[in-house]
Amino acid sequence: MRPQVLYPLFKPVDTLKGVGPRLKPALERLAGPHVVDLLWHLPAGAVDRRHQCTINQAGHGELCTITVRVMQHIQPPTKSRPYRVICEDDTGTLVLTFFHAHADYLLKILPEGALRVVSGTVEHYNNEIQMTHPDHMVTVEEIDTVLRLEPTYPLTHTVSQKVLAKAIHGALAQTAPLAEWHDSALLAKHGWKPWHESLLKAHAPDDLADLAPHAPARERLAYDELLANQLALGLVRRGMRKAKGRATLGDGDLRAKVLDALPFALTGSQSMALGEIIADMESDLRMLRLLQGDVGSGKTVVALLTMLAAIEAGHQAVLMAPTEILARQHLNTIQPLADAAGVEVAVLTGREKGKTRAAILDGLKSGAIKIAVGTHALFQDDVEFADLRMAVIDEQHRFGVHQRLELAAKGSAVDVLVMTATPIPRTLMLTAYGDMDVSRLLEKPAGRQPVDTRVFPSSKLGSIAEGVQRKLDQGARVYWVCPLVEESEKLDLAAAEDRFEDLKKMFGERVGLVHGRMKGKDKDAVMVDFKSGKIDILVATTVIEVGVDVPEATVMVIEHAERFGLAQLHQLRGRIGRGSGASSCLLVYSPPLGDVAQKRLKIMRETEDGFVIAEEDLKLRGAGELLGTRQSGLPEFRMADLEAHQNLLATASNDAKVILEMDPDLKTPRGEALRTLLYLFERDAAIKYLRSG
Repeated sequence: MRPQVLYPLFKPVDTLKGVGPRLKPALERLAGPHVVDLLWHLPAGAVDRRHQCTINQAGHGELCTITVRVMQHIQPPTKSRPYRVICEDDTGTLVLTFFHAHADYLLKILPEGALRVVSGTVEHYNNEIQMTHPDHMVTVEEIDTVLRLEPTYPLTHTVSQKVLAKAIHGALAQTAPLAEWHDSALLAKHGWKPWHESLLKAHAPDDLADLAPHAPARERLAYDELLANQLALGLVRRGMRKAKGRATLGDGDLRAKVLDALPFALTGSQSMALGEIIADMESDLRMLRLLQGDVGSGKTVVALLTMLAAIEAGHQAVLMAPTEILARQHLNTIQPLADAAGVEVAVLTGREKGKTRAAILDGLKSGAIKIAVGTHALFQDDVEFADLRMAVIDEQHRFGVHQRLELAAKGSAVDVLVMTATPIPRTLMLTAYGDMDVSRLLEKPAGRQPVDTRVFPSSKLGSIAEGVQRKLDQGARVYWVCPLVEESEKLDLAAAEDRFEDLKKMFGERVGLVHGRMKGKDKDAVMVDFKSGKIDILVATTVIEVGVDVPEATVMVIEHAERFGLAQLHQLRGRIGRGSGASSCLLVYSPPLGDVAQKRLKIMRETEDGFVIAEEDLKLRGAGELLGTRQSGLPEFRMADLEAHQNLLATASNDAKVILEMDPDLKTPRGEALRTLLYLFERDAAIKYLRSG
């Protein structure tokens, strides 16, 4: 159960004073649904209001805080004119101007004859000194609330600084000191104050240095977040490890048949990874391993051989992919090889209905079907296995830890192998996969040609189209990637639908279109046409990023390449260069190019090594943006910046290991405080792995 001291923090944001039905959805989008989410929304900058001056000292464009006497309110003759309030001090006159003003409110807050402190940007206009819509208007007694470094927060267009600051202030008022969960030596080493003090300080900087990632208050909060992450992963890992495994001992017969049927020998990396996986399966500990291999490094074959080891021992296996396109893609790779070994495979996605679905469910339940390939549909309650022993989950970053566990629960002591083609920098490996052992495929299968990558400005689109024509004449197939599905008014991007129409005028019926808003079966039909050669040019959004395999496709044009992240460009480029033919990737950009975009395109030209690319991406963008964290399932850190706080992540990883060795059930006073930390950062799922819950 969540400790009582945290109850106020997990109330909805609209329980805060001043947050009504109109503001609630905006705050939820900006920070999150609970009061605690506002605490983690730290200032990005600050406005210095400590500069006090008289009216005649206030320069044009300066931010000033001035004490004035209110002399007169002048109502405008028409609504289009501003409401004016004339104020004075001993040195001159200041006019406060308000557009669309509420006279009652202004008369109440600025009564004639009263002294008031106003703060805002001064303008010299029409021989007058003016301040339009002052940021603050308070009594002289309240001057200290204005004379400070005022934090400014990241905003969405529907929430103002003033409103957000008030909501965050309300959230901070709900907090209380908590028992310390860090070791006193660590606090002393870094000069960190207690959690509550650090939180208040992070929201009330004394100077601009307090906004830097290495400022003590910010660093402390970042470390809290990283430790919660590492501790949660450690608990999940230990829970998985402790759950009794079963040794899976296959005789190698089915694997031998598949290796004979393969048109190539396994690479050294594939053999090594397979050896590590089989060793895990043969031990009586539960396997939880990540197979990380660049696009086209041959993960699916390793996964199939792994699944066959389970089938040789009399069990079943399952391969789950995040999308239908990818699930069917895996099926196409696996089917002929499974046939060679005499193993029955079935596919189960949302599309299998009625009798077809019923027959598959029967086959899985009876054990006749040995391998199921599918999507989330495999999680459904009515999907039962005779004896599921091996679960392979592809593109792990699309599935959370809990989904891994859900699938593993479909059998007894299921071994889990997770695959990803997303190269992840070592720093991030700890945060996303700290609960797993890792095998890496570092070579490409024999016969793969390097991809020739070139960069062009969008003014060269005409000659690119001519080049495409020449390639088509030589029998090539072409991907043409656009960032958006239809023209957006805000972004003048080459929309897929418009580009499809343009190319159709040039190449006729040889052009197809696939994007994320199409129905699954329509998407698949276009992909089949492209694969079979019925169409030669596939205009697509990034739905083709993962797992589409057409060896004949040797040309890829990516429009607005400057808008894509490095990891995404790398994933897209990995769709070509899969056959024995030479391949070209053309990155088309709209000038002028920013500094980061320039570096990004240069890296793409220079290397095809996904791990190098991932490390560079982390340097260029910082981890928050890397891989588009939201889609990637990498944990989204609110206060930790993985680039700035890399050393803290390593410390947190070691700290979590030591904590779980010394106090595995978090029963000591520090252990109890650490439970609070896990609840505070919503890592509740990990707590169920503690024996005493």
